[in-house]
Amino acid sequence: MFSEPKRSGVTLLAAGIVLAVCLAPFPSAAQQRVQVEFWHGLSQPEGGMLEKVVADFNASQTKYDVKATFKGGYPETMVAAIAAFRAGTAPHIVQMFEVGTATMMAAKGAIKPVYELMRDAGVPFDPKAYVPAVRGYYSTSDGRMLSMPFNSSTPITWYNKDAFKKAGLDPTKPPRTWEETREAAKKIRAANAAACGFTMSWPTWTQYENFSAIHDVPLATKANGMDGLDTELKINSPLHVKHLQTLMDMHKEGTFKYGGRDGAGNSLFTKGECAMIHASSGMRARVVSEAKFDFGVAMLPYYKGTPGAPKNSIIGGASFWVMTGPKRTADEYKAVAEFFGYLGRPEVDAKWHIDTGYVPITMAGFALVSGQGYYVKNPGTDLPFRQLTLTEPTENSRGLRLGNMPEIRVIIQEEMEKAFQGQETAKQAVDNAVQRGNAVLRNFERANR
Repeated sequence: MFSEPKRSGVTLLAAGIVLAVCLAPFPSAAQQRVQVEFWHGLSQPEGGMLEKVVADFNASQTKYDVKATFKGGYPETMVAAIAAFRAGTAPHIVQMFEVGTATMMAAKGAIKPVYELMRDAGVPFDPKAYVPAVRGYYSTSDGRMLSMPFNSSTPITWYNKDAFKKAGLDPTKPPRTWEETREAAKKIRAANAAACGFTMSWPTWTQYENFSAIHDVPLATKANGMDGLDTELKINSPLHVKHLQTLMDMHKEGTFKYGGRDGAGNSLFTKGECAMIHASSGMRARVVSEAKFDFGVAMLPYYKGTPGAPKNSIIGGASFWVMTGPKRTADEYKAVAEFFGYLGRPEVDAKWHIDTGYVPITMAGFALVSGQGYYVKNPGTDLPFRQLTLTEPTENSRGLRLGNMPEIRVIIQEEMEKAFQGQETAKQAVDNAVQRGNAVLRNFERANR
């Protein structure tokens, strides 16, 4: 990734933050409004929608002005952040994807926790107003929220109803198990209803992180890293091996197509090439604007007979972190707090959810949308929320907090690709991913003791 020899980009982020926070600039007194720099990693169309939320906040009052700047995708935003922290030009707010949480938490003194920000600024703030699965991901074990949730998503199954009809499948009954998913993919290919039956987006998020959660098996020890830095990966369990072997078999028989790393597979679905995809609920705006076919959604599949499955899925997306700096003024922190307070309003949360497909992050936002009859008029739009809250979270479905997780994701993807190319068996691929990933975890542990 973006690193110096033997050091990950995420580790450099933590170090860079600590080294550079003292140089952060602040607006001049001559400016009429208090200026706030906000860097985000959302591409279009979601990026434009986020910038509209910012513009609405700016128009709602006369004291503060938030400037939203797109810095590329989440990994690119991270690279830009490293450079800015070193140069002393850190933004007031940076959007960090959920797997960067452990790194941001480890950068002690570099961030101003949200609970402190809101308290010090005197802005009303109740963490319990947020959906438990969302709040818990970004909070300490005793419930103190560290960053501000906003674009939270969860992966779901998107499927092409037109392709289902052409293949003789019932478009009102999408597959609920992996066994049914594979059979549906076979029928779709046999009928030539689509060029491929199934694909995936964000392979590690959908096929490892959420796969582990809904099957109630550990992704890693120590409650997936929530209970300590001395955690180790557990993705070479018999169930994980079985799943990778299933994907390899489907790849070989032509019912599954690997679309690439991160979000590269999304276009295979929106263009109609693949009839099913496991992808973010936050892709809704893109599907609505690009898909030329009737589509539906379903919960992620599970393997029949797995004890306790399915459990709740876990979140993805990102949260907003407040960066510190000795030259930052109380007025600037107050501006950030007021902006965060605005984001937590039920009407703002509800509109963002409806426009994008990201899940409501507040209970009041969900209640508002539900009360307006939106879910009745738009069947399936409440499915991500229902999947996320399907069961009471277990130790395996609370989420994860693994150091340098973006680097570990790359490792897992590399080993998956070798398996799909026939270079490794399923067992060899996950064993190698565990060995390499654990080395990354030990490096993070040593750096953050």
